[in-house]
Amino acid sequence: MPGTALIGAQWGDEGKGKLTDLFAEQMDMVVRATGGDNAGHTIVVGDETYKLRLLPSGILYPHVVPVIGNGVALNPGVLLAELQGLTDRGINVSRLRISANAHLVMPYHRELDKVTERFLGRNKLGTTKRGIGPAYADKARRIGVRLQDLFDEKIFRQKVEIALKDKNQILTKLYNRMPLDIDAIMEEYFSYASSIEKYMADTSLLTNDALKAQQKVLFEGAQGTLLDIDHGTYPYVTSSNPTAGGMCVGAGVGPRALNRIVGIAKAYTTRVGGGPFPTELFGEEGAHLRKIGREFGTVTGRDRRCGWLDLPILRFAVRINSFNSFALTKLDILSEFDSLKVCVGYEYNGKRYDEMPFHQSVLHHVSPLYEILPGWQTDITQCTEYDQLPKEAMDYVAFVEEHAGVPVDIVSVGPERAQTLLRKTA
Repeated sequence: MPGTALIGAQWGDEGKGKLTDLFAEQMDMVVRATGGDNAGHTIVVGDETYKLRLLPSGILYPHVVPVIGNGVALNPGVLLAELQGLTDRGINVSRLRISANAHLVMPYHRELDKVTERFLGRNKLGTTKRGIGPAYADKARRIGVRLQDLFDEKIFRQKVEIALKDKNQILTKLYNRMPLDIDAIMEEYFSYASSIEKYMADTSLLTNDALKAQQKVLFEGAQGTLLDIDHGTYPYVTSSNPTAGGMCVGAGVGPRALNRIVGIAKAYTTRVGGGPFPTELFGEEGAHLRKIGREFGTVTGRDRRCGWLDLPILRFAVRINSFNSFALTKLDILSEFDSLKVCVGYEYNGKRYDEMPFHQSVLHHVSPLYEILPGWQTDITQCTEYDQLPKEAMDYVAFVEEHAGVPVDIVSVGPERAQTLLRKTA
C-alpha cells in the first residue's frame, strides 16, 4: 500500500508545512489525522504564503483529495473561516472530506482551556487555549460531541446538555465565571451545519479504498513526537498521539498502510510552551537564533524557545516512529555561526545518558554533552544540488545521520519549495 507519513521528530514547528506541501504535489490524497487548530503549517508558494491550521496541505492542489480524519479535534467555526479564506484567494476547496467521527471543539472546551491555564499560573502547560485538550478529555470520558451529532438536533442537544451540566458547575463554582447558555451554543453550531454537511464522509473507507487502488496517500503530521501524550515530555504535551502509530488510529487505517515514514527535524531545536528543553539557549545567543530563524508560532505568534540540535531526542523519535529517513529543515539558519554545538548525550549526577532518560525528573535536570562542529559561514540558500553545499554543511548532515541511525535524504535551505535538496542515500 503506497502510504507515506510525515512526522515531526522534535517538539513540533519543524517545518512540516513545507515538506507536506512538497510531498502533496505528488499525491492523490492527503490525510490530516491528529490535532486541531492548535497546530499550524506555513506554506510558501512563490510570493504567496498560506497559513493552514485544520486543512491538509493537499487543499492547494486541484488533483488531491484532502481529508480530515476521525482523530482530529474539529472547531467548525475555524474550519469554515479557513475554507472561506482560501476560496477568496481562488482555491477550490470542494474536494475536502471530513470524518463524521471527528470530535467537535465546543465553546466550553475553549473557556475551560483559558481559565485552567490562568489558574495554574507558573505551572501552566503553555497550551494554545483553543480547547483541544478539554475536547480530547471529553472524548476519553465518552461525553464528547462528534460531527455526525450536529445533524441530529435531539442527540446533539442531549449531549451538549450532559456536558454543560458538568462544565458550568466547574466554571461558576471553581473559576467564578458566568455559565454558558445552551441555546446560544445550539444556535451557533447549527448555523455551521448546512455549510459543513457536504464535506462529511466515511473517511476511513475513503482512505482505505484509495490505498487498495494503489493511489498515493500522504498522512500529514501535526505537532511532534516529543508532544505525544504517551511518549512525549508529559504533562507538557498535546492531547493526542502525533506519532506514526497515532497516525493510523486517527486516519482509520491499519499499520501496514504506512510503507514510508519520514521524520521532519530542524537543524537545531525549538519548542513552544513549558517543559524540559536540555539544549535551550538563553540570553543573547537564544534571542539571536530566534531572530534569524524567525521562530514565532504559526498559530499563537508566541516566541519559540531555541537551542542546539539534540541527537538523543532524534534517536528517541526514530525508535518511537520507525523512521525510514529524515528531512532536515532550516539548515541555512546555521550558516552564520563559525562553530556549531550538537548534543550527543546528557549528564546527571555523574551518570551519562546516551538516550532520553525515562524519568521526567532526570530529564528536567540533565546537562547536555556537546560535540563542536565547524560552521561554514557561507550563504547556502541558492544551492540547488546537495553537492553544492560547503563541505562543513555536508559534514553536519553526515554527523546527524551517523548519530540518529537513519539517512537524511532531504535537506531544506530556505522556506520556498525550490529551496529543497534531495539526496540519494540508498
